Amino acid sequence: MPPWKADPTYQTFRNEKKLTSAEIDLIQKWISSDMPKGKKVKSKKVSTDLEDLTKPDLVLPMISSYQLSEKAEEDFRFFVVPSNLPSDTYVSAVEFVPGNRKQVHHSRVMVDSTQKIRGIDGMSEMDPEIKKFQTVPLADEFLYGWVPGNTKIFFPPGTGKKLVKGSDLILNIHYSPSSKPQQDKSVVNLYYAKIPVTREVYTLTLRENDIRNQPFYIDAERMPTFHINYTITKDISLISVMPHMHFIGKSFLAYAVTLEGEKIPLIKIDEWDFNWQTTYQFKNLLKIPAGSRIYVEAKYDNTSENPANPNNPAKDIGYGWNSTDEMCNMVIYFIDYKEGDELIEY
Repeated sequence: MPPWKADPTYQTFRNEKKLTSAEIDLIQKWISSDMPKGKKVKSKKVSTDLEDLTKPDLVLPMISSYQLSEKAEEDFRFFVVPSNLPSDTYVSAVEFVPGNRKQVHHSRVMVDSTQKIRGIDGMSEMDPEIKKFQTVPLADEFLYGWVPGNTKIFFPPGTGKKLVKGSDLILNIHYSPSSKPQQDKSVVNLYYAKIPVTREVYTLTLRENDIRNQPFYIDAERMPTFHINYTITKDISLISVMPHMHFIGKSFLAYAVTLEGEKIPLIKIDEWDFNWQTTYQFKNLLKIPAGSRIYVEAKYDNTSENPANPNNPAKDIGYGWNSTDEMCNMVIYFIDYKEGDELIEY
């Protein structure tokens, strides 16, 4: 079972996957009893989890396999995956499945409704030709993001992300260094909304540019804390949050404060682990009133004593997409607030 990194006493989430104290005690008793075999019982597996009962409506693999470089270098590539959707479609869930789990570092899925970015397919982020595609406005800058430990995201009933007829998915995939021939053919799975969608899902991304104590630069042998605060201009209901840092991330805390001074916990991760990240979905939709400020406190440990530090001895680290660089993000899925949202448990 993957470790559950978020503090359950700070905020609870719909997709929590952790053992209860009673379950842990039961396992310990079984181990202390020399792990006796149980009786074989023939039973059909029945799942009560909506995620397990739902199969994708549209499976979109990369057009062709990508041959990774053998030069042991970080590799950042863009790929275009035409959806060929015959009409505007709302999706209730999105999933990215890496074709090569050892080499796919992370992936961001975007949406282009113009079909003017198709020439970017297979192009490196370092290619100077990339600039001509960056002038084309994207229909969705963040449909979904995959990092190690993440799973598919499900949106509440009656809500969904909108994909325009004929949209292309743009995959921005970061590959870890490889010293031998390897290939990747990753897949995006789309799950259509099964009931009419009356409320559209939007994305808010807090980035390094939102950090208040600039610059975002981490000197060797230092343990700095960076702060973000962002003002919400309208009433919204949060569906999920997804923090993101790299290897020297130490802890992550996010909360909102209303105009009346009420503190709304979002997420608290005391021991950051790059290898286990996820999109944390709130058990109930979480209202953030207009005028509230979202605060983020991200701590880093760039010392030589940090076993997760990619550099030994420690080196100065700045912003970048490489795993040896650092980032400070929090991606939020939300819908415009409607009275009663706080009572919705999906």
